[in-house]
Amino acid sequence: MSQRFVRLFAPLVALLGLLLVGAPFAAAAPARPVPRTAPTGPELPAPTGGHLVGTRTLYLKDTSRPDPWKPDTGFRELMATLWYPALFPSGREAAFMSPQLSAAAFGTDALGTVRTHATVNAVPLPGRRPLAVLSPGFGMSRVSLTALAEDLASKGYLVAALDHTYEAVVEFPGGRLEPCLNCTGQGGPEVVRSRVKDIRFLLDQLTSPRSGLQVDCSRIAVIGHAVGGTSAVETAGEDPRVAAAVNLEGTFLTPPPAQPLGRPVLLVGAQWPTAGGTPAANWADRWSVLAGWKRWLSVPTAGHMSFSDAHWLYEHFDLTQVIPPVLKPALFGTVSGERATAITRAYVGAFLDQQLRGIPGALLDGPSAAFPEVGFVQP
Repeated sequence: MSQRFVRLFAPLVALLGLLLVGAPFAAAAPARPVPRTAPTGPELPAPTGGHLVGTRTLYLKDTSRPDPWKPDTGFRELMATLWYPALFPSGREAAFMSPQLSAAAFGTDALGTVRTHATVNAVPLPGRRPLAVLSPGFGMSRVSLTALAEDLASKGYLVAALDHTYEAVVEFPGGRLEPCLNCTGQGGPEVVRSRVKDIRFLLDQLTSPRSGLQVDCSRIAVIGHAVGGTSAVETAGEDPRVAAAVNLEGTFLTPPPAQPLGRPVLLVGAQWPTAGGTPAANWADRWSVLAGWKRWLSVPTAGHMSFSDAHWLYEHFDLTQVIPPVLKPALFGTVSGERATAITRAYVGAFLDQQLRGIPGALLDGPSAAFPEVGFVQP
């Protein structure tokens, strides 16, 4: 991926609410229409679960370490978005991203018109919930996984997507924008190690009694796209709280662990070949040290960005100034953005249901007529 693309596409950031406080979560409620209070624009694919979706944002400050990309700062600032199943909607539709962020990233505020399916500060369902943490690709922000997050929340999960500051433009409370300092740097092992620390700190905050959240700490998964997927698997190997991990199109960047990873792992990739004809991801090298339940799936008609909202956005907005057409085959393949979203949701959802909820399903057992695009590289 070109540095120009990474630098300009990086700031897909959302400012969507506050930390869930107080009210616990619980049983299913029939879905109701979400009130629309924002100007009409393209609408993200609708969630497939039966719950309404609420959302809030969380500002985090880790004072135990300096920022790795801005060492003169004696702490690490992070932003996260929470999605959760809601009992009642609020009167305010959640923004996909702010107009000022869209303008800063793309020279237009058009992406600020994207419609979501969540409402800000909606009344949550009571009850303890499994938690899915999402980590975006390098140069991307948490908003690039909104469609997946809304879908998981509609199925009863508490979902938290994390921005990794200075790896994308990040918007903080009050409209303060922090630049992508590392977008022209290296996306190597140091990025993965920093992200693991970010994710573990987020887990500390979400599972703390002070959070007001009712997280089922025995049912936590980390899911990531690209380097976020690599970081998800790495976190599962380092943090005993993580019960399962999903890597969406992420090449492993750190050496194999000294001890095999016994937690369940799902690998899903486009598997676009390199110039030498071999798969771009080095998953074969890591396969033998994944000692628990595992699957390796390939979607050959997809591209590197197909497992995020970037694919859908490319089809709804003119982004040719920041995503050159020459990159389209490798980034988006030939599958449609809507179909790529459906595939990602289906397989990630089936994996989480199986590993965190003990719900059996045939989707991960072998090829499916419902998703002929998906192949099983390793069963």
